[in-house]
Amino acid sequence: MPLGSRAEEARVKKLKSIVYWLLARGGVRRAFEATQRSLSGVVSGGRIRSHAYHSLNPIAFSREQQAVMAGRHSYYQALHHTDRSNVALRRNVHRIEKGLVMQPPRPIFALDYIEETLDFFEATIHRIRAGEPVDQGELEWASAVLGAYFRRVTDAAVKHHAERFAFASAELGESATGEASPEPFLRETSPLAVTFENLQQLAMRRRSVRFFQQRRVPRDLVDRALEIARQSPTACNRMPYEFRFFDDPEMVPKVASVPFGSAGYAENIPMVAVVVGRLDSYFSPRDRHAVYIDSSLAVMGFLYGLETLGLSSSIINWPDFEPLEIKMQKLLGLELHERPMMLIAIGFADTTVPVPFSKKKELDSFRSFNRM
Repeated sequence: MPLGSRAEEARVKKLKSIVYWLLARGGVRRAFEATQRSLSGVVSGGRIRSHAYHSLNPIAFSREQQAVMAGRHSYYQALHHTDRSNVALRRNVHRIEKGLVMQPPRPIFALDYIEETLDFFEATIHRIRAGEPVDQGELEWASAVLGAYFRRVTDAAVKHHAERFAFASAELGESATGEASPEPFLRETSPLAVTFENLQQLAMRRRSVRFFQQRRVPRDLVDRALEIARQSPTACNRMPYEFRFFDDPEMVPKVASVPFGSAGYAENIPMVAVVVGRLDSYFSPRDRHAVYIDSSLAVMGFLYGLETLGLSSSIINWPDFEPLEIKMQKLLGLELHERPMMLIAIGFADTTVPVPFSKKKELDSFRSFNRM
């Protein structure tokens, strides 16, 4: 047989083997999906069945379970040996300020946790004495709210606590931030300079951009956008997240290429942010999903802030997939309770490259009123 014919025959055989492999793979996938459809119906039919299934197949949620417990352990460890910000102090002070605005006004409240709150407050002041870094704005907010509380609640049951607070707060002196006293206030209702049409234009203009000009992203612009992000609501004002930014040209593609979804453009990104949810902000497993909600609220404000400053962005979704999470944990030096929520690609848009239109659902597809 001529050499050319043999080569052609080999190519045909190789092509056939590829086709057979693809057909077999498709058949296996269809069989797997059919099995999963049937199995999900059976398993979801009762809680006992669901528990039995996941006890036999624990991998899907095992890392989350361990991370939640690691966060709980870290929360208790940090109560009196905390970071710059004291999450327990934040929670309790926010509970007090909510009590201060309840209607009708409550003459007595927070008796079950005011002593604990003062413990956290004094512990933060001790950190200042020791020359350790603290969030000064957080401490001034706590002082203002506690001051308002003791002006309201004058019952004999809190007399000793009021004396403790007066002694501790005497060390703080004048506000270091120069802001107005951060205690409950009457909300303004005067018209905003930003109209609905302005906001709608912003929302319509922001689109996911994946290709950027090769220009360095100014860090001061990122900080300005974060000022918008931090105004987003979080459960008990904990702010259980961190934004970790990378703009080193060698580090950005390493970080950006870890999750699925960045193939084909990771090398083009000038800056990437990893949004990290901190499970050490909670003592109860019931709050384990708050990190996803609170960080997402903050991220949307951040994206709008970037857009007003001329910067574009794209969310790189983070699947709860253990091999990738382990890889990111090692790369960033994350603790087990510090979980990646998502990545954000940031930069000046390359206006020569189109972006997907991404048609959104009509309102009738996702909106209802009084639906039972």
